[in-house]
Amino acid sequence: MSLDLFLPAFIAIKNGFVLTLIITLASFLLGQVVALPVALALSSPSRWLRLPASAYTFVIRGSPLLVQLFIVYYGLGQLEAVRESVLWPILRSPVYCAVLTIALNSAAYSAEVLAGAIRQVPKGQWEAGKALGLAKYVLLIKVVLPQVYRTVLPSIGNELILVMKGSTLASAVTVMEMSGAARVFVAKTYAPFETFLMAGAIYLLIGAAFGRVFKGLETRFAIPGR
Repeated sequence: MSLDLFLPAFIAIKNGFVLTLIITLASFLLGQVVALPVALALSSPSRWLRLPASAYTFVIRGSPLLVQLFIVYYGLGQLEAVRESVLWPILRSPVYCAVLTIALNSAAYSAEVLAGAIRQVPKGQWEAGKALGLAKYVLLIKVVLPQVYRTVLPSIGNELILVMKGSTLASAVTVMEMSGAARVFVAKTYAPFETFLMAGAIYLLIGAAFGRVFKGLETRFAIPGR
């Protein structure tokens, strides 16, 4: 191990720091947007809504993220219909493909967590809302979802950290985020230990920062008495 290589490694890796944050936050936010309707479909009494949502989460959670990334970036481009569609400017970009794939992967896991929390809401609250004349969407927005998100906030914080870890796979499709920049530096210097030790330390600091933010949110929005 050479201490002289830590500073050059840090300089090389920091060039991908902003891109790592962009991929992580964009994937996480998009994943949460997709997760909610999927969770509502999973907890729906209608089979026509529940079965497609169950199939989606089954396929996504049962296959590796790296395979999904390869299918989206390399596989979809082989289809002429995709290349001629309005989505092609997005799907031919490795960054957009990485964000989309990681988001869809995160959405499947988050949807199962949200669906479980929705099912745990006492039926009496639904019945009370209906007795008060509340429309179903008003009851969902004003009564159910605030409780659900306050309950699953720790799991959502964990999901953000998992999304950050998943962003390291973006380098497999030529995205030069931090892990991709680290691999390029290793190819030049043949110093994998110093380089990936530095990269791991930066990822650890990012994860700690995310954890601190969500810990504060948990304290701020905790359900009284729980």
